[in-house]
Amino acid sequence: MARIHDHPGEQAALDPIRLLDIRETPLSVDEIFRAVGDDAAGGIALFVGTVRNHDDGQDVGALGYSCHPTAGEELRRVAERVVAQFPVRALAAVHRVGELGVGDLAVVVAVSCAHRGEAFEACRKLIDDLKHEVPIWKHQRFSDGTEEWVGAC
Repeated sequence: MARIHDHPGEQAALDPIRLLDIRETPLSVDEIFRAVGDDAAGGIALFVGTVRNHDDGQDVGALGYSCHPTAGEELRRVAERVVAQFPVRALAAVHRVGELGVGDLAVVVAVSCAHRGEAFEACRKLIDDLKHEVPIWKHQRFSDGTEEWVGAC
């Protein structure tokens, strides 16, 4: 029940999970940022994961992501847990699959909360749990002809 001095903006958002997706098309930071916009939010934390040109001392020549058919369901489970643990106004998470080049966006997540500290903590939890629990795998091909698969779970 609301207290007499509670502002309507302090009440929970109806559906804070605004955007979840796994897609083959390029990702947009602007799209994710817009998805978590909320007039009651004083802080938005956004994380962007990009493809780098090296890993563990080796030059990365090419990289691809693939996912299990249940990846979308697992992403939702992770998002719901973050919303349950933090005072999230809005949340968005999108991961790319397919072939990516150096500098491409691989994952973008964002969280808005009333205060910056909560937003930082919730965003950190969201990306960490996504990387550890959502079945998305990275196939790295190195410039020396070797390759490796890196699993998120």
